[in-house]
Amino acid sequence: MAVRQKAVATLPTLMRALRKESPSIPQRLPSLRRGFSLYDQVNLIDNIPEDQLRFQGYTDSGFTVNGVEYEGSLLCVGNLMLSWSPRKMSDITIDSLSIFQAVRPIPEILIVGTGRYIQPIDPEIRKFIRSTGMKLEAIDSRNASSTYNILNEEGRIVAAALLPYGVDS
Repeated sequence: MAVRQKAVATLPTLMRALRKESPSIPQRLPSLRRGFSLYDQVNLIDNIPEDQLRFQGYTDSGFTVNGVEYEGSLLCVGNLMLSWSPRKMSDITIDSLSIFQAVRPIPEILIVGTGRYIQPIDPEIRKFIRSTGMKLEAIDSRNASSTYNILNEEGRIVAAALLPYGVDS
């Protein structure tokens, strides 16, 4: 019962922390390998391969992946990561995503991290991505990196094209 009371007492602090809009210091992403209950935390997956990419945090200008801080946009396919040239949504073009014409096996989904806010993807880019055989999901970069972690941990072939969280247009 004491554990439950402690968890319930922690909820207001957790809610205040989640409502903060702009992270000024590197923010850690919640562990996606753990399920939270009011009673305890249970480790659902014990062993993650060392070569598996895992987003651990983000700043306005980059991401922390496997303990290393990267500045700027990132393109991830499976467990491979590249620096990516687009710096804002208008920089994302068919050319900037052309690597997906050659990547094999074809990822089942491309998660586009659009920065601080969810932004629409150009219809021509959507059409291009569909032509490669992938699905497309556009969400804010914080949630995009977390979604990438979940799908990658499940062993699915997934790709992510992420703008830094500080991008808002």
